Amino acid sequence: MFFFEAIPWYNAIMWLVVFGILIGLNELVRASKWVSVAMFMGLPVILTVVWLLRGENEITSWFTWVKVYSALTGSIIYMVIRFTDYHKKHRWYLALVPGILAINIAEAVVREFQVGTLGFNGMVDGMNYISGGWNYVNGIAGILNILLICGWFGIFATKGKSKDMLWPDQTRLWIIAYGVWNIAYVYSCAPGNAFYSGVALNIAATVPALFWAKGTWMQNRAQTLSFWMMWVMTFPYFFATESTFNVSVSYNSAANWTIASISLALNVVLAVWQVYRIVKYRLNPLKDELWTDTKEYKEINSLRVQDLNVASGDSLKKTS
Repeated sequence: MFFFEAIPWYNAIMWLVVFGILIGLNELVRASKWVSVAMFMGLPVILTVVWLLRGENEITSWFTWVKVYSALTGSIIYMVIRFTDYHKKHRWYLALVPGILAINIAEAVVREFQVGTLGFNGMVDGMNYISGGWNYVNGIAGILNILLICGWFGIFATKGKSKDMLWPDQTRLWIIAYGVWNIAYVYSCAPGNAFYSGVALNIAATVPALFWAKGTWMQNRAQTLSFWMMWVMTFPYFFATESTFNVSVSYNSAANWTIASISLALNVVLAVWQVYRIVKYRLNPLKDELWTDTKEYKEINSLRVQDLNVASGDSLKKTS
């Protein structure tokens, strides 16, 4: 195969299991405040003790440690928006959403350049690597992806059964550009489990946002990434090279170049489109939402209007 070596039936089934569990856990925390608290605050405290008590050679990459806590930090930040009105009284708090997103992308960009600059080839941090110019190409795509984050002051939380944090100005194209960039990053910088943490993890956050929970991608991404990183930290060898469930990348430089080039191309297309809209409509990308006239934006933003109408109706009932 071009991107991966052979994928036996049991590995395909394990991919579906990983995907299904991530989707299920995400829906579980969407439905309950207290499950969210238990998963993103209680469980990590217990697991941190386990990780620290385990042998120091169990997890060798600094990136793994940074990633698990940055993902959990994002999930907790978003919980405050989902379950409290703090962000309404302190509008600056919404800036933490793109902030933690940008930090997570930047962490990966640093790792991408590290792999390329140090020439990771062979076994490094328990994984077999090849490095090359694609690391720099995808690193540049990641930087572009950070610069293209927009419309964060339009973020709001719904008041329905599932209290979701919605981001109307985070378009499908940005989500896809991010997803391909992240898959390319994992493919070259964490090749040992790219089949799962690259493909399955990204799709698990994207599918709900495209179909039954539109506007929730940022929330989904932080939550599914938190689940995945806690699993990786607790069972670091489950998908490792020697594992039955491991699916090896092809270690074909053409494959690395292909996915990195697609990643950069998507982000360049999005950059051109955003600049066009900024110039045409005289928008300030630091203050204005860029996509308010699109069907996609209006569909998600309509939930804000519905919530306002419900709140107004409740207020009238209380005063009458």
